Amino acid sequence: MKIEDKISLAVINAIKELYGQEIPESMAQLQKTKSTFEGNLTLVVFPFLKISHKKPEDTAQEIGDYLQQNCDAVSSFNVVKGFLNLNISENAWAALLEDINSDEHFGMKAVTDESPLVMVEYSSPNTNKPLHLGHVRNNLLGWSLAKIMEANGNKVVKTNIVNDRGIHICKSMLAWQKWGNGETPESSGKKGDHLIGDYYVLFDKHYRAEVATLKAELMAQGIDEEKAEEKAKAEAPLIREAHEMLVKWEQGDKDVRSLWETMNSWVYAGFDETYKALGVGFDKIYYESQTYLEGKKKVEEGLEKGIFFRKDDGSVWADLTNDGLDQKLLLRSDGTSVYMTQDIGTAQMRFSDYPIDKMIYVVGNEQNYHFQVLSILLDRLGFKWGKELVHFSYGMVELPNGKMKSREGTVVDADDLIETMIADARRTSDELGKFADMSEEEKQEIARIVGLGALKYFILKVDARKNMLFNPEESIDFNGNTGPFIQYTYARIRSILRKAAAEGIEISTLKSQLSTLNDKEIELIQKMSEFSAAVEQAGKDYSPSGIANYCYELTKQFNQFYHDYSILNADTDEQKRQRLMLAKNVAKVIRNAMSLLGIEVPERM
Repeated sequence: MKIEDKISLAVINAIKELYGQEIPESMAQLQKTKSTFEGNLTLVVFPFLKISHKKPEDTAQEIGDYLQQNCDAVSSFNVVKGFLNLNISENAWAALLEDINSDEHFGMKAVTDESPLVMVEYSSPNTNKPLHLGHVRNNLLGWSLAKIMEANGNKVVKTNIVNDRGIHICKSMLAWQKWGNGETPESSGKKGDHLIGDYYVLFDKHYRAEVATLKAELMAQGIDEEKAEEKAKAEAPLIREAHEMLVKWEQGDKDVRSLWETMNSWVYAGFDETYKALGVGFDKIYYESQTYLEGKKKVEEGLEKGIFFRKDDGSVWADLTNDGLDQKLLLRSDGTSVYMTQDIGTAQMRFSDYPIDKMIYVVGNEQNYHFQVLSILLDRLGFKWGKELVHFSYGMVELPNGKMKSREGTVVDADDLIETMIADARRTSDELGKFADMSEEEKQEIARIVGLGALKYFILKVDARKNMLFNPEESIDFNGNTGPFIQYTYARIRSILRKAAAEGIEISTLKSQLSTLNDKEIELIQKMSEFSAAVEQAGKDYSPSGIANYCYELTKQFNQFYHDYSILNADTDEQKRQRLMLAKNVAKVIRNAMSLLGIEVPERM
């Protein structure tokens, strides 16, 4: 039993014996003692004053006396007004360390057959361009959130919805037809997603040139600039051809569909390489080219039931005015679907495939309104999780030189970013002399782990709701709140443990070797014990940054301890074994915490 739980139970008994009244467990909650007071845990006694009918100081004193006499976890206490500050006994700390040591998956709940099923959607790429820095943040948040939900005892299905249809796809296809000369990933040596992205940019280049020419002609005819530009954008030959191709795709034209399948296959192969390099994946992938048809069926069904309505032009809408919103288009007058329709169809397919208890969408905050509407519509259509769907809304990633624009080819490409991070980690490690006595293969592997760890940690430590500025140079620092700092601490501990093993030191148990615990050792045990609460809170808040911050605090605390106290040169064998067990479990908790962020930790650096 956790120390907090043991004391909370004793507090409940104290209130019953002292004042003759039963209280709920929620009233007996403890908190970490403030650094300005002496103690480890604090009980706020103000809620008990109506029961005790005594002053705060007297109530705290009476409860403190009871706990010291009846709970072996409490060694002493002090009272500051209505705050009962408890000192935890050394035996209780040692027992807690033993408990942590005995559980390899400490801090994480087991998943059972009865566990609720949570589906997490993330990535959601378009098939007309490679993944970029914005996708990197999305994928890392989605993967980490899935791991955190699983650590809270949920079954988790990781899913992706690929936007593989629409005008943007036709733009890349048309550009390849016009200027591709049969180029393939094999003939060009390019990843398939990069190849298609190049043609998307090429389309935009030629399209903008056409618009400029047409706009100038229209202005020469006396049309004002704003109207001329709007007309030019709609009537430029290239965009007309792209729309014609989209109509053919909708009609199932064999040639268009064949080209679409071929080019998409190139993109998917490219995506898979990037996902693998990032260390993320999915249990199930859905495609909008399939889900939009299901969405149309669901909307028609809602129309028949009177959930939606049809306007005179034949378009289908949802009236959300009673929910404080507006009317939402679901099917255009020509019967074609919109994004909302596709999301309804995707929900239908997922609900048929899985018994979903909670649905989490990892999508940028520019889609907040979309998901507010989707939640209402899914609830009206009878999806049991519709009303409670979670839109994990996150901010954009910005760069020192501004925002990214994919159609202009000015994005930070995910593959280039990964490669750069690994190269930077290799260069920094070489400069700091951290690669001594390693093979080239091991150097490259550690550079990969450190480079990706730096990238992931830098992105995940920031509150997901905030926009963030990504600075690669800051992320590869081996000091401060960075991935490499935490990874290096883990590797340092593992090195100490290897030396201890080489000296034949056993650290399997503390029961016969307890030495007096100093304050920093107690602080480390207490910090480790908070990991399960940090995991639980991160699950409630949908907050990978909560895990990152916990990990940094634990690592920083260990380094302060290591700076002040020797482990292998401790004064006694008992002290040495005790500190080795402490270090071993700090490393374990770091490893478990970093795994929830999708970050590997190297055995040596």
